[in-house]
Amino acid sequence: MTSFTEEQIEAARKRFAGPISFLKSAPELKHLPDPVVPEVAFAGRSNVGKSSLLNALTGRNSLARTSVTPGRTQELNYFDVGEPPLFRLVDMPGYGFAKAPKDMVRRWRYLVNDFLRGRHVLKRSLVLIDSRHGIKDVDREILDMLDAAAVSYRVVLTKADKIKATELEDVRLRTEEEARKRPAAHPGLIVTSSEKGMGIPELRAAVLEAIG
Repeated sequence: MTSFTEEQIEAARKRFAGPISFLKSAPELKHLPDPVVPEVAFAGRSNVGKSSLLNALTGRNSLARTSVTPGRTQELNYFDVGEPPLFRLVDMPGYGFAKAPKDMVRRWRYLVNDFLRGRHVLKRSLVLIDSRHGIKDVDREILDMLDAAAVSYRVVLTKADKIKATELEDVRLRTEEEARKRPAAHPGLIVTSSEKGMGIPELRAAVLEAIG
């Protein structure tokens, strides 16, 4: 588990209480904004609760669109934090959706892989894992991509309110154990619930820590 000081938690709260706005969607690398400020990306398989977590993180109800349809996020969606922006959040395309056409899945994979390898302002990725399932093979694919690209990442468990405390602890321990074996993984795990607000202050602090 990750612990932050009260000062770090408060500094992060203030930062995320300021202006935050949607910047643009980038279906291809040529549409990316100029790399002028640090970026933190959010990755996760479809229906892991990524949009809900982004909304909870930023304290906005509809900053990131939520949908019951897996694979709705098909582009790199950029959000400015601060005005002018001090850093940016990047909502990466969800992965692991079974019903998307194979050529579309392939395009998304190339987009994400090229983004991870070539974005020098990308300071960290936050990989969201559903607490009810733990790390699955489809998650390991993105973790392998991050390891290969040498992009630092931190694992974040979502929907922690959806399972019993004993089951959550088991998933947390197993997830931490696997993360420790990966070269680019940050050792600290964050357990969250968008609905209950669990872990959100720590997640904000983790974002600020990542951008330095």
